Amino acid sequence: MASDLEGQALPDGILSILDTDLYKLTMQCAILKYLPEVPVTYAFTNRTPHMRLSRAAFEWLQEQINKLANVSLTSAELDFLKTTCTYFNDTYLRFLTYFRFQPSKQVRITFTPLNHTGSQDDVGDVSLEIRGRWLDTILYEIPLLALTSEAYFKFCDRDWSYNHQENRAYVKGCKLMGHGCVFSEFGSRRRRDYHTQDLVIQGLKRAADDSQAQGWKGKLSGTSNVHFAMKYGIPPVGTVAHEWFMGVASITNDYEHANETALRYWVGCFGEGVLGIALTDTFGTPTFLKAFKRTMPTPANSMADDKKTLIPGAASPPLPPMDNKAPSNTSEERSYAQIFQGVRQDSGSPTEFVKIMRDFYSSEGIHEKKTIVFSDSLNVELCLEYMHAAEEAGFAPTFGIGTFLTNDFQNVSNGQKSVPLNIVIKLSSASGHAAIKISDNIGKNTGDVQTVHKVKETLGYVEKQWVNGDETTRWGSSEKEATKAHVQER
Repeated sequence: MASDLEGQALPDGILSILDTDLYKLTMQCAILKYLPEVPVTYAFTNRTPHMRLSRAAFEWLQEQINKLANVSLTSAELDFLKTTCTYFNDTYLRFLTYFRFQPSKQVRITFTPLNHTGSQDDVGDVSLEIRGRWLDTILYEIPLLALTSEAYFKFCDRDWSYNHQENRAYVKGCKLMGHGCVFSEFGSRRRRDYHTQDLVIQGLKRAADDSQAQGWKGKLSGTSNVHFAMKYGIPPVGTVAHEWFMGVASITNDYEHANETALRYWVGCFGEGVLGIALTDTFGTPTFLKAFKRTMPTPANSMADDKKTLIPGAASPPLPPMDNKAPSNTSEERSYAQIFQGVRQDSGSPTEFVKIMRDFYSSEGIHEKKTIVFSDSLNVELCLEYMHAAEEAGFAPTFGIGTFLTNDFQNVSNGQKSVPLNIVIKLSSASGHAAIKISDNIGKNTGDVQTVHKVKETLGYVEKQWVNGDETTRWGSSEKEATKAHVQER
């Protein structure tokens, strides 16, 4: 691994509990309030299966996972959350202060070499499972994905360099902001390593300063990584992930009402107008929109309404916080589509999604400008294309850009693209029921195949396969890696 940082010691692993995405903390807050005792499991999937870890990489990864037991919230981090993330209640912040990972009890990771020679260079498949209470295990996903990517590029593919990463991010940021694009950095989970993400945010910050000086309409609106938000004084951004909807559906075993139930309890935890970007595609956007148009119960009738959107055994009812600044006329009935500021697009065709949402809001008589957050495998050109489509349809578009920023490298030896790993960790069960995700693209189906099929039948899901939705080559392909994998498998 060539680098202009040759000889400088860079930190290994995860050193801050806030080195994670904001929405993991917001979901943990909601779980603490409503579902603190629910048992869950998580499963790891490598969507680029020919890109395998070596034994040395696996052993390093195992060591770093064990070190997570030493990570805890510092007093400075607590102060940051209190002043910046005011939607976190005192009960949650107190919980997080004493929170500790217990990887020896909660994480099981194994290595199966293709050819067992005992060498550190043996390559093989990694199996990773997380098990425990949802409350205690939800924060593993981002650090474990980031560490897996770091392990691969630390030991298995070293034909790359940090050189010009800061400037590359700067140029991308200038192009985006110069064209009026509002975006956030979303690259924690598949970053090449911590230092890469650090360099990227430095470059984006420099671009944002130049953008402001030039009077450009574009803006760096923040980062999903809470640690880097604190380090660089930029807003932490994020709301909710598929995991919340998956967990609620699995716990209730009621997929027909899962979206509405998840929305209701989310607003119950944080209130109206707070963390108000809804994720539409967990079980397909058409199914979500049926729930999105439903009327949210008011405080006056919240316990007398349809019990189908109440979670059996929840620790408390889904009542908004007492200090929530909702409209004074709380008896007014409003739909979730009215209450939420906008939606996030994370699978399928983004331009088709814009049309679907425009038709939906118009049919519901909602004419205020809503936000669409695009977050699926973006680059500069796609952001600009989707920005124009969304603006023409009357939306305020914004973008969460991840892998394109934090894992965009070329091979030093030949200048070809150094392909990132495409890896995910998803909730696989909750309360003993399989947890699944369908999305708006068959390539992103996740979880037990029989359950996926059954839920699709139940919901009347219409199968979709987006032309750009091949997850195995989402960020390019490497002929060298494919050839190496073929040789190993023979």
